[in-house]
Amino acid sequence: MSAPPWYADGLRFACRRCGACCTGAPGYVWLQDAETAAIAARLGLGTAEFLGRYTRRALGGVSLREDDDGRCALFVPGSGCLVYADRPRQCRTWPFWAGNIATRSAWEREAAGCPGIGEGEVVEAEEIERLARPAAAPGPKNAG
Repeated sequence: MSAPPWYADGLRFACRRCGACCTGAPGYVWLQDAETAAIAARLGLGTAEFLGRYTRRALGGVSLREDDDGRCALFVPGSGCLVYADRPRQCRTWPFWAGNIATRSAWEREAAGCPGIGEGEVVEAEEIERLARPAAAPGPKNAG
């Protein structure tokens, strides 16, 4: 039997929609097909038009594009995420990513840049672990 995780009593988090996680260092926000369709619909665009305007192909998958300053192309300063209600799983599960919850010190490092960490309702350990599970890998679908 393994010891309970350091966050066994849960962690507090409430998204402040500040955009701290939508800006900064470059990276990837991977999209699954259903997310692509939902975001395109939210923006009133066809899928092809959305993909051309807001995404890039990388490492065998599709990622949201970033502007030159590192800001997600769907984040507008002063307004927030254009598709918040339909944001990708990767965004919805922030800050409960495996690397962020691996240790208390990792969580505290993220808290230094995220005003929502430590605020709001307690997220139970079981939910934290569900959110931290990796999504399907990016890349082409297997046929049949």
